[in-house]
Amino acid sequence: MKFMAIADSDIGIVKDTNQDSLLIKHADTQRGEVLLAIVCDGMGGLTKGEVASATVIKAFSDWFDTELEYELENPDMRVIGGKWSLMLKDLNARLLEYGKQCHTNLGTTFTGMLFIEDNYVIVHVGDTRAYQIGNEITQLTTDQTFVAREIERGTMTPEQAKKDKRRNMLLQCVGASEKVEPEIITGTARCGSYMLCSDGFRHEISAEEIRQALAPERLVNRQTMHKKTTQLIEQIKARQEKDNISVILIKAS
Repeated sequence: MKFMAIADSDIGIVKDTNQDSLLIKHADTQRGEVLLAIVCDGMGGLTKGEVASATVIKAFSDWFDTELEYELENPDMRVIGGKWSLMLKDLNARLLEYGKQCHTNLGTTFTGMLFIEDNYVIVHVGDTRAYQIGNEITQLTTDQTFVAREIERGTMTPEQAKKDKRRNMLLQCVGASEKVEPEIITGTARCGSYMLCSDGFRHEISAEEIRQALAPERLVNRQTMHKKTTQLIEQIKARQEKDNISVILIKAS
């Protein structure tokens, strides 16, 4: 599998700081190209959200640089997902302790995706998302939010959830929850597009608008990929999205 990947982030129209943090790590290895992509959304309602998201990103960047080569000897995506889950639990404890020492609250979501050979693993906490885009657009992660839980229970419709004031209420996040239980997803990588994004990217545009703009056949090079994501970000801002807006776009072929 071959990859092109780009990242774009915008502070948005309201906030003074961008609390989102993004990471792309791309390497040629004995098992072919390996790609790591992560989106972390520092909690906008909490102080020092950018510290939380950047701390988590650094930990996983270091993991890629120091631990990946050992995992490539006999890669097991489920095992890697378990190790990432333990890392996030440890980071959660460390950030909680830091917050107590500083008398403050801080937290971040996490959606990370690793491709090795023809397989991927996603580890997920919060409401950042991963999508697969081809002839259709498929959400690969499950939002860990109050409204998503109520939709699953049948007490709220998706239309009601979009307008509900509690739509950003997370059930867990790294650094602000006593315990975190990350979602681990494994799958077979297919040719097409993959996208990771913060919630600010997806509130004001539809899944179909994303699919049409980021369909894999349109993504001929990185310049075009940046152009497409930048156009979407400007469209989102024109629709008055108030959050930071971040996206990672991957073309797999």
